[in-house]
Amino acid sequence: MTLWKIFTTSFVFLSVAACSAKQVKETPAPKKDAFESFNRGMYSFNENLDKAILKPIAKGYMWATPDIVEKGVTNFFSNINDIGVTVNDLLQFKMTQSGMDASRFIVNTTAGGLGVVDVAQMVDLPKHNEDFGQTLGFWGVPAGNFLMLPFAGPSSPREMVGMLGDAMLNPFSYTFLFGGGVAVTAVSRGVNALDVTNTRATLMGTEKMINEAASDKYNFIKNAYQQRREYLLHDGNISNQDDIDLLDEDSNYSAPALKKPSIQNIQLFSPKNTGLPPVINNSRRFLELSAPK
Repeated sequence: MTLWKIFTTSFVFLSVAACSAKQVKETPAPKKDAFESFNRGMYSFNENLDKAILKPIAKGYMWATPDIVEKGVTNFFSNINDIGVTVNDLLQFKMTQSGMDASRFIVNTTAGGLGVVDVAQMVDLPKHNEDFGQTLGFWGVPAGNFLMLPFAGPSSPREMVGMLGDAMLNPFSYTFLFGGGVAVTAVSRGVNALDVTNTRATLMGTEKMINEAASDKYNFIKNAYQQRREYLLHDGNISNQDDIDLLDEDSNYSAPALKKPSIQNIQLFSPKNTGLPPVINNSRRFLELSAPK
């Protein structure tokens, strides 16, 4: 993959189930959308680009690709992602989980045909979600103001740095940068294009739900993104008082303060904790979705 990362917006619907109470405080939360005018412009740009290019290509891909092949492609890129997941496990002192994720990669790469078949899931090695943005948050780096990036979608200053860190942990980034030949570069770009197309295709079924859920999709996605990132950062251990209403167009989200890493934090983030986040690859960025036709 290049430095662009694919953004998986299916996190929106997992967040909806978790948002049952609106955050109430005596003092108003600080404004987290200081660049709203710019962000809305980028949102429109991404949505129009998706309508014009990505969505038609994804539809053609779905029409031409059997389900079993599409599943295999998804598994392949998920297996590559486990390299970065394992490294970020270690950076967050999740030693047991890092062993599990390293085992996932080894098992799927060997027995699963380079990850095309998710053999690890069959032997009870679950898929985890860790990225460099979460690692920075674990070490106390604040997220900063919400940003809607061109081509990449919802983000923040911390997550932008996290995207670069994730790219450094992806072998296709080095193939693209140091391929050493036209053929290798062409293959690398083809793999990247396939990854984008396959991920966009998997999101087809979620578009209608987003459009029916809120009159202002920008606010809905912004609030969902911010809460989802905090949910992942804390491994699901967020109290109801930190919840926000995804449908509240005037909601200003304030991320709960992080504690510095400690033995207590390490225990909190251990795989034995029952509050581990659901399996979803949220380190990948993708354009916002347009309404289905």
